[in-house]
Amino acid sequence: MNEQEFIPSEYSELVTSGTTTWKAPSNIALVKYWGKFPDQIPANPSISFTLSNAATTTTVAYERKQKSDGGASFDLLFEGKPKEEFRPKISTFFHRISKYMPFLNEYHLKIDTSNTFPHSSGIASSASGMAALALCLMDIEKRMKPSMGTEYFLKKASFLARLGSGSACRSISGPVVEWGQHKDLSNSSDLVGLPYEGKVHEVFQGYQDTILLVHKGEKTVSSTAGHDLMNNHPFAKPRFAQAHKNLSRLLAVFETGDLQEFIEIVESEALTLHAMMMSSIPYYLLMKPQTLSIIEKLWAYRKQSGLPLCFTLDAGANVHLLYPQKETAKILQFIKNELVAYCENGQYICDQIGGGSEKI
Repeated sequence: MNEQEFIPSEYSELVTSGTTTWKAPSNIALVKYWGKFPDQIPANPSISFTLSNAATTTTVAYERKQKSDGGASFDLLFEGKPKEEFRPKISTFFHRISKYMPFLNEYHLKIDTSNTFPHSSGIASSASGMAALALCLMDIEKRMKPSMGTEYFLKKASFLARLGSGSACRSISGPVVEWGQHKDLSNSSDLVGLPYEGKVHEVFQGYQDTILLVHKGEKTVSSTAGHDLMNNHPFAKPRFAQAHKNLSRLLAVFETGDLQEFIEIVESEALTLHAMMMSSIPYYLLMKPQTLSIIEKLWAYRKQSGLPLCFTLDAGANVHLLYPQKETAKILQFIKNELVAYCENGQYICDQIGGGSEKI
């Protein structure tokens, strides 16, 4: 696979106008991606669960301009209101994808997007947001190339989404998505996120992810800035090697269903991610005191109950609790009794492993 296959030949016909709406889920990485090379190439491979309920829905209305002015133009609404602070990120995205979607220069776009969860609070909002936008753009391109196949459509959507936000390439498909070259994944690629085709034990079917909303505000340090700090990080190379090793271990777990091994890998990955933040220069913290209190309560409960409950974290303060579907009733009771007090306004999201994006 190479970038050239995503540069289209001449379009047979440019449509005049239309609208398209796509819903793309967030995803939660089990083996974390942290650190990247130019053009959103990951410094290490990652693998994730696609979520179901935490998602972004985006509508794009497009109209051909009377005169091309040499660049994409757009209006942007977030949850029904103008969001000017999003414009630079979208403009950068359109610039990066211009050679892969040359038709954009001919159109004015009206983008209306909304989340089912708080933006910029560590639930991979940029992942679902960029994935939904990429899917809308692909839907427009498909109307100009009706013969386009589904496999190519989804692969190019993932390729484009990556250029907006790296982890967005894992929000196109599901339920388990790999991204980044790895010796144990024969079809792995740094350019796109691909559905994991290996065996996944039945214990992971319907796996639950309850997201405890510890902090719903903006993060103090963006993920983009955090990735950049890996460039001269003293522990970067050992971390990248660890990710490769943990991914190999996790592939074995998917086959055997060994939840104790799963817990060790997933929690270690989460803590390592934040350790990289705390040991960079400049160093910073995204966890809150409540984050640590939840983790300690979880560890005590797991030891007392014997239930295979574990946590993971994205680049934020919120805590993702992962557990088998059959344990839902007991664990939700534990959450209500012991953990809700640590959530902002007592809020949490009940989610589970999902199948990927969908056209609305």
